[in-house]
Amino acid sequence: MKTIPFFTLILLLSFNAFSQFIHQRIQVSDDIELIRLSDNAFIHRSVSEIPGYGKVSSNGLILINEGNAFLFDTPANDSLTRVLVTWLDKKMGVKITGFVPNHWHSDCIGGLGYLQSLKIKSYANQMTIDLARMNHLPVPDSGFRDSLNLSLGDRQISCYYFGAAHSKDNIVVWIPSEQILFAGCMVKSMESDNPGNMAEADLIAYPQTLDKISARFPMAKYVIPGHGQFGGMELIQHTKELITSGK
Repeated sequence: MKTIPFFTLILLLSFNAFSQFIHQRIQVSDDIELIRLSDNAFIHRSVSEIPGYGKVSSNGLILINEGNAFLFDTPANDSLTRVLVTWLDKKMGVKITGFVPNHWHSDCIGGLGYLQSLKIKSYANQMTIDLARMNHLPVPDSGFRDSLNLSLGDRQISCYYFGAAHSKDNIVVWIPSEQILFAGCMVKSMESDNPGNMAEADLIAYPQTLDKISARFPMAKYVIPGHGQFGGMELIQHTKELITSGK
């Protein structure tokens, strides 16, 4: 039997320990967990009952810097959002100071009413604002058309609208310091074998929108879908294949 050199073994063990730290899972409640992507970024994953679909697990993102944080998508309702925000405050000493939704559906803005009760500033695609108002939902505070640059201390946050896809208002968020692309529901996880909810999808624009995103962010280390396991840029190609194959 081959033996592994001692130095190589130490490197392997160290890498494994580092990987476990980076993707550490933290249980917030029975229905919410955090997945660490870096010292400053966590996926928040929550399970909620969505009419017509049953219990659904949804992803959002948290960027933290010097005790403050931006939230990208809320859990699907106010009560779950309250649990998440309260836990971040009490257990991590982190205050949510800003919020950006991917689009207007409940798995993105379902907790906006609670955030507004805390006077947390929210930013969204103007189309998201218009759709939220049209559907008698809580309305984000400030809108943009094509792009918006925000900051959290010395961390840059860039929001872009590249076109219709899963919904006509969906955006992506790019965090260069972490090389994270939060794509939300327009991108499917690798385990997905169908494109999911296409009720509002623009089938003509969808592949073109994905191509624009691929061309703009080839350097992305993490791509976060709205549901399922995160990955890299392969998620965008996989989504395009699901859309164009007609599955």
